[in-house]
Order: sequence, then C-alpha cells, then structure tokens
Amino acid sequence: MRADAEGSEAEPDPADAPATVGDADGDDGNADRDATAAVDRALAAFRAGDPVCVHDFADREGETDIVYPAGAVDAAAVAHMRNDAGGLICVAVDDAVADAFGLPFLADALDHPAVNDDPAYDDRSSFSLPVNHRETFTGITDADRALTITEVAHAAAAAAADPDGYTPEDFAASFRAPGHVHVLRGAVEGLADRVGHTELGLALAEAVDAAPAAVVCEMLDDETGDALAPADAAAYAERRGIPYVEGAALVEALR
Repeated sequence: MRADAEGSEAEPDPADAPATVGDADGDDGNADRDATAAVDRALAAFRAGDPVCVHDFADREGETDIVYPAGAVDAAAVAHMRNDAGGLICVAVDDAVADAFGLPFLADALDHPAVNDDPAYDDRSSFSLPVNHRETFTGITDADRALTITEVAHAAAAAAADPDGYTPEDFAASFRAPGHVHVLRGAVEGLADRVGHTELGLALAEAVDAAPAAVVCEMLDDETGDALAPADAAAYAERRGIPYVEGAALVEALR
C-alpha cells in the first residue's frame, strides 16, 4: 500500500455514513465521545498546520484524503502527499473566494464534446482551473507546487478580507493557467450543500480561523490501485500520529 511507503448526485445522509456516531446496541454514548474526540484532534492538528486523514462516506466516494490547511503547505508536505497518498494534489477555496478570483467551474469554461460533468458520486465535480504561481518554473516540483498552494492561501485570505476589492486581474497577476495545481470551488453553502472533501477541508479551515483554502489528496493503495480502504487509512494515520476522522463526524460538528 502507498501508505506504507515509509515504513453530486443526492448528497449522502450523514446518518448513513460509516459509524463513529453510534449504533443501535447501546454504545451510542461511547461512539459519540469517540467521534467528538476525533474531531477535536483534527481541529487541533489543523490549527497547528498539520495534516488530517478524512474519510468521506462509504456511499459517496468512499475515499480517505490527506488534508492540509493550504497556508501551512511546504515542499515536505507536497512530498508527503505524493508519496504517502498518491492521488491528485488540489487546493480548495470557498465559493466567495472563487468568485473574487473569477474562477469558473472547469466544465463551464470548456467548449468540447468530451465535457460531461456528471460524476457517479455527486451532482458535479468541484474542479476549476489548474494554475501555477508566476514565480514557479515548470510548476510541478515539490517546491513549485508548495509555492502555488501557499500563495493561493494568501490570496484567498486577501479576497475574503476584501471581496469587492480583490479582482480576477489581481489573481491573474500572481497566477497563470494552465498549471499543475488544480483549484477546487467549494459549494455555495459549504457542508449544507455538499459533503465532499472540498467542503470538509474548507470547514476545518473555517473552524480554526485559517485562510479559506485547504489542500486535499486522495490516498491510493499501491497493491490494488484502488482507493485505500478506510481501515488501512486509519491504521496508517495511527502509525504516523495523524488524526483520522470520519466525514460524518465533521458534518455533525461543523455544519
């Protein structure tokens, strides 16, 4: 497994998610306390600029992502995600920030017969433009991607502070497209609208007063090529001292 390398259709009902939130056998109290503790650990890590492993829902993507506050990402964090997760490294920004940036949904910006934004797991994908910061070279190195991500976080903070004053031209002065970091647009009402990793990461950022930007990267299994099983992701997180939390617990606590 990659994790061992070192050593929207109808939104799912959180009540139907993999349970850390109780069961019908009288263990509701313990499960609720476990879920609360997992959320608390995730928030503490995010507040400190550290990663969290977040599983969404078994009846949604059924994936665990490594999630970072975007402003805390450095080259080592990018290396961590590409080595231990292996999925696509994306930076999510909230809807208001994406509007200030002038970033469309990618499917809306493309005029090609291949465009068909109807994924099996949701009503639509969150993808906007892939970008590089203008001070990068190729944009793909760990350092280049870290620079792009942290500068997106800084721009998101600026746009959130002055949404009328920050313009698409300001964004274009710092970033160019196409690039090597995919920007994701959060749903308008966040977790009330959509419960993907985009919104879960942004909810974590909001809860700790970080910039409205979060980095997500899917965890893959090197042996099967599939998404890493939740039990394996949780075991990896325990070995590495990274908080693991279920999307249902985050929705319950943060929505």
